[in-house]
Amino acid sequence: MEGRLDSQGILKFLIPSLIGIMLFMIPFTFQDEITIPVALLAGWVQDTFVSVIPEFVTIIITLAVVLTVVTKVSKPEKIMNNSFLKGLFDVSPVWFWARILAMIFAVMTLFQLGPEFIWSDATGGLLFNDLIPALVAVFLFAGLFLPLLLDFGLLELFGALLTKVMRPIFTLPGRSSIDCMASWLGDGTIGVLLTNKQYEDGYYTKREAAVIGTTFSVVSITFTIVVLELMNLEHMFIQYYTTIVIAGLVAAVICPRIPPLSRKADTYMDESSTMKNESIPANTSRLKWGLMQAVGKAKKTNWSAVGRGGIQNVLDMWMGVIPIVMAIGTIALIIAEHTPVFEWIGAPFVPILQVLQIPSAVEAAPTMVIGFADMFLPSVIGSGIESPLTRFVIACVSVTQLIYMSEVGGLLLGSKLPVSFKDLVIIFLERTLITLPVIVLMAHLFF
Repeated sequence: MEGRLDSQGILKFLIPSLIGIMLFMIPFTFQDEITIPVALLAGWVQDTFVSVIPEFVTIIITLAVVLTVVTKVSKPEKIMNNSFLKGLFDVSPVWFWARILAMIFAVMTLFQLGPEFIWSDATGGLLFNDLIPALVAVFLFAGLFLPLLLDFGLLELFGALLTKVMRPIFTLPGRSSIDCMASWLGDGTIGVLLTNKQYEDGYYTKREAAVIGTTFSVVSITFTIVVLELMNLEHMFIQYYTTIVIAGLVAAVICPRIPPLSRKADTYMDESSTMKNESIPANTSRLKWGLMQAVGKAKKTNWSAVGRGGIQNVLDMWMGVIPIVMAIGTIALIIAEHTPVFEWIGAPFVPILQVLQIPSAVEAAPTMVIGFADMFLPSVIGSGIESPLTRFVIACVSVTQLIYMSEVGGLLLGSKLPVSFKDLVIIFLERTLITLPVIVLMAHLFF
């Protein structure tokens, strides 16, 4: 895939890649908020179409169910002979029933039918009216513009430049650095989508894809600020974000080296085990080799295929992912809101927090596990705790846990990435136990 470094090839690599970086990775301040262009565009769509998005979501989920039923029952040739449509609608029984459940929840929430505990503002309503409209808008622009990061050589360039950093530290190929940066600077959901696409295209093994999806799909800077505001600690942003970065890096080094991630197969989606060659030819610099690879990739990229792929990305996310988020997220929030399950699970954290000298340990313990249901819940529950040190710890832990069933967790299960629900539970607990001591240490330094 080597390319000659002529000016036309370099421009075909450089211009789309720079536009992609600008859209997904460059944070800027707009109306006193830190954001990225894709999030700003998504916000505009959300605000403009706020009155019709719930109906649109219900139609999309219903359409996904209808076409899935048609595919299962009559196996139409147009769907079965098209690899994209077959992958979208010929799903396993688990996802088939999840889509039906999502449709039931969506209709109940839209029309406020049936038991209120399903559609209230704390459960189905929270997802349906707040999170999913945001996902619909983000998926629209992420799906259309992701090819700018994926298809024009940027990953090839960074793959050559950063293999010596990513492989020994994080056990990952160099090209994964773009996933990590897009997640960290942009949005965790975008990171999952990037990783899933790379996995499907045969660039990551099952282990690598699982590690990137569960370790680097970091919540966006924007969200971290929202959490800080809920905790009434806005004045500590620098200390807060420094703590998140340090704790996140510690978890990113440890988690890939312990089960379940370490036990994932180093085989690709097609079950082949031939590792991609990341070696650099003799007498060629990393930069030159990376540029040659990047230009070669850009030259092979066809604009019409990019446009078609972008539209398929959007449909895949809208019809494949959103129903899963609605179904799993609603169930998780009902359990969190209406049962003491998370209090029971949180009980073992009381002595741990007491040993770590965290004030209000009993009140703080449930917040250590309730984030598994939804990323906002720890800060909502913990905002009333008096001790600023405890609020700081809760705010940091809730952001570094990463696996939230109402967002990233649902996306991971709805994607092709090789992670199960059981994997997500274990990784969530591992991340909590690994990052908690680091965060507490930093908190005791600051307070």
